Amino acid sequence: MAFEITILGCGSATPTSTQHPTAQLLQMAERFFLIDCGEGTQQQLRKYQLRMGKINHIFISHMHGDHYFGLIGLISSFHLMNRKNDLHIYGPSSLKEVIDVQLRVSDTRLVYPLHFHAIEPNDEKLLFEDKRVEVHCFPLKHSIAISGFLFKEKPKERNIIRSKIEQYDIPLFEINKIKKGADFISEKGEVIANADLTLSPPKVLSYAFCTDTAFMEKTAAFVKDVDVLYHESTFLQAEIKRARKTSHSTAQQAAKVAQAANVRKLLLGHFSARYDDNSLFEKEAEIIFKHVTATSEGMRIIAAPNEISIQF
Repeated sequence: MAFEITILGCGSATPTSTQHPTAQLLQMAERFFLIDCGEGTQQQLRKYQLRMGKINHIFISHMHGDHYFGLIGLISSFHLMNRKNDLHIYGPSSLKEVIDVQLRVSDTRLVYPLHFHAIEPNDEKLLFEDKRVEVHCFPLKHSIAISGFLFKEKPKERNIIRSKIEQYDIPLFEINKIKKGADFISEKGEVIANADLTLSPPKVLSYAFCTDTAFMEKTAAFVKDVDVLYHESTFLQAEIKRARKTSHSTAQQAAKVAQAANVRKLLLGHFSARYDDNSLFEKEAEIIFKHVTATSEGMRIIAAPNEISIQF
């Protein structure tokens, strides 16, 4: 199995002709998760021919406009498209007030159920789970309350070796137990070890999203061993004083988090509009952490157990 991230926006507060504000679409275990929803997100979803109607869960990190100004437009478009599926939005409690006001003043009564799930400051908890995926939030450090998000596949069952079923005459009702790790006891009382009957399941994959945050050593603990880490790098190292003043990070600071967390791949983004060449961020981060990519709009990151690839 693999998961895929599409970068819809990788710029910081001010949109430019080449960079939209933050938004990403994560496809994991056949679920579609929208992470942040800056201005122009729905146009980007259409531009890259992504299945916006499949989005049932939206996660908003904090209440700075470049991370949610596109949300009401997307909510309204879903309404005009006669959406039927429930939509779940996770974000600061004040975001619900904003949505309610916008719907009220436009006299809009949505044709689909919208469920809001409040994230309180300093929350570190499970936000969502089903049979295949779980999503956690954790606190970051910015000028206002903000959350990072961790998306994890759930452990899969072991794969039974089909030839062993016939060899040991294993009844059907025993197969689920064996897939969950149980040994098998034959009619003769012989114990067949689970390791002789099954193959290990595919590696569990994970993705962490950390935007708009000052450098924090403890962030590494929240994202330990993830396959892909997105960490903001608004500034280059020459502007580290400004990064500290505005509660943002530099590319090298993001690399330090990735190194400490032992991640497989680091993605950089949320670039300040003052820079014309985003590859400079990648070069600076590589001094500390080699497996790094500076994101760009339309970039697709595909993470599989044995390989992480970049496509456009």
